[in-house]
Amino acid sequence: MSGTDGVTGERARGGGLLVAGTTSDAGKSVVTAGICRWLSRKGLRVAPFKAQNMSLNSFVTRGGAEIGRAQAMQAAAARTEPTAAMNPVLLKPGGERSSQVVLLGRPVGELSARGYHRGRQERLLETVTGCLEELRRTHDAVICEGAGSPAEINLRRSDIVNMGLARAARLPVVVVGDIDRGGVFASFFGTTALLTPEDQELLAGFLVNKFRGDVTLLEPGLAQLRQLTGRPTLGVLPFRHGLGIDEEDGLRISLRGTVRESDSAPPYGADVLRVAVLPVPLMSNFTDVDALAAEPGVLVRFSDRPEELADADLVVVPGTRGTVRALDWLRRRGLADALCRRAAEGRPVLGICGGFQLLGERIEDEVESRAGTVPGLGLLPVRVRFAEEKTLARPEGVGLGEPVEGYEIHHGRAEVLGGAPLFHDTAGAALEGCQLGTVRGTHWHGSLECDGFRRALLRRVAAEAGRDFTPDPGTSFAALRERQLDLLGDLVEEFADTDALLRLIESGPPPGLPFVGPGAPEPVEVGG
Repeated sequence: MSGTDGVTGERARGGGLLVAGTTSDAGKSVVTAGICRWLSRKGLRVAPFKAQNMSLNSFVTRGGAEIGRAQAMQAAAARTEPTAAMNPVLLKPGGERSSQVVLLGRPVGELSARGYHRGRQERLLETVTGCLEELRRTHDAVICEGAGSPAEINLRRSDIVNMGLARAARLPVVVVGDIDRGGVFASFFGTTALLTPEDQELLAGFLVNKFRGDVTLLEPGLAQLRQLTGRPTLGVLPFRHGLGIDEEDGLRISLRGTVRESDSAPPYGADVLRVAVLPVPLMSNFTDVDALAAEPGVLVRFSDRPEELADADLVVVPGTRGTVRALDWLRRRGLADALCRRAAEGRPVLGICGGFQLLGERIEDEVESRAGTVPGLGLLPVRVRFAEEKTLARPEGVGLGEPVEGYEIHHGRAEVLGGAPLFHDTAGAALEGCQLGTVRGTHWHGSLECDGFRRALLRRVAAEAGRDFTPDPGTSFAALRERQLDLLGDLVEEFADTDALLRLIESGPPPGLPFVGPGAPEPVEVGG
C-alpha cells in the first residue's frame, strides 16, 4: 500500500475502508480509531475520514479549519495531524430544524434539514470524494467512518457519507453492531436486506461491538448470520468501560471520570473535589471537562437542578451553540439564581466559550439567536457582541503562571471592562478571558488539557472552596489519552480478523458477494 507505481514514479494510491454502523452510537468512531491505531503500529501512514459529521463537538486544526472532534481524536490515533480534508462537511445543529454548515473547515451558512437533503448534499459529493482521493494519494490507507445507518433508505438518494460515498469511491464496507443494546443479528440482516443490490456488492462483513460474556455462546448465531447473508463476521469486540473518547454528542465523560462518582480514582491528597457541569441546551465541546475528570479525586457530574449545586466545589458552564437560549434555560430552571448566589458567597464558577459569554453583563446577538440585546448574569465585567465571521484560532499563552494552549470556535466577541485576564502572553500583556473573585471565564477550549494550568486552577478552586485537595503531579492528560487510544488498537488487534481487514483495505470489496433479498428499490425523489 506504499511506494510508487513503478511506471510514472508517482506515489501509489492508498487503500480504503468504510466503517458503517447499524445505528447511531454503535461504536463507529471508536472502531475507526482502533483500526487507525492498529495500522499506525504496523508502520503505515493512515488517515481518518468522515465525509459528513453532525456534531456540536468540534476542533480547530493547525490550519485554522473546524472539523469534528471525533476526527481529531482519530487523527491522534493514526499519529497524524488533523486537516480539513478529514471532515469536509460538518453540520452543527442550532435548533430542532436547522444547522450551521461548515464546509472544508469554514462556515458557509445555515440550512434546514429539508433544504440540505434537497439538493445541497448531492452537490457536495464531488467535494467529499475529492478530499478522500487527496488523502488516499498521501497515505497508505484511509479509514472512513459512516454516519447513523447505511440503511436509512429515506435519505439514500442524497447520501454522501455511507453507501453513497462507498459506491462513488468503490470502498469495501464493514458494518458495526452494538450487541449490548440487543437485536444485533436482526440489525445486521435488516441493514443488509434494505440495501440495493449495487450497495450490497460493497458490504463485506460485520463487526460485533460491546460484547459481554462467553463468545462461544455467540458462535451459532454468527454461523447462521453468514448463511443468511453470505458475509463473515470479522470480529467480536468485548465491552470496555470508558472508551467513548471525544464523543460526537451525548452526556459522557471520557477518561478516568464518569457521571458516576463511584468510578473516579481515589484522591491524591486528603480530600476530593466535586465539579458540577451544567448541561445547557445545544451544549458544545463538553469534552473540555474530560481533563478535570482525569484527575484523581475530582468527581465530575452533570447537574441540572439548583439544589444539586449545593455541594459542588466548582460549577462549570460549558460551551453552547445557543448562548441566549442557554441563558434563558438557566433562568427558567433557577440555575441562574444559584450561580449568582455562588458568586456572592465566593464559591468558584468557570464559564467556557458560550458559558463565559452568558456570565457577562450583556449580549448583543443578531447572528446566532437574533434576540438583540439581552442582559447576562452580570458575574463578570464583560460585554459580548456576536459577529457574522466565526473566530477559529489556536492560541497560546500563560495562565496562573503555567503555559497554556487551546482552540477558539465562536461568533461572540468579548469586551472585557474590568477584573483580570485569565490568560496573558509571556511579556505579561492581557490575552484573553476574565476573572473576578472566584468567577472565571474563557473562550479557550482545551485549556484544561494543559496539565500545569489545570493543576494550578484546581489548587485555586480547592483553596476557595475550603477543601484539602492536592492534584496528582504525575497526571498527564496526553498520556492518559494515548493509553486509551492504544487500548482501542489492542481491541482491534486482538479481537478482529486483522488479516481479512487488511485484505479489504488493500484490495477492495471481494467479488461475488451474494444478494440478500428483498432489498430496497433504487432510491427516488419523494414528496413535494
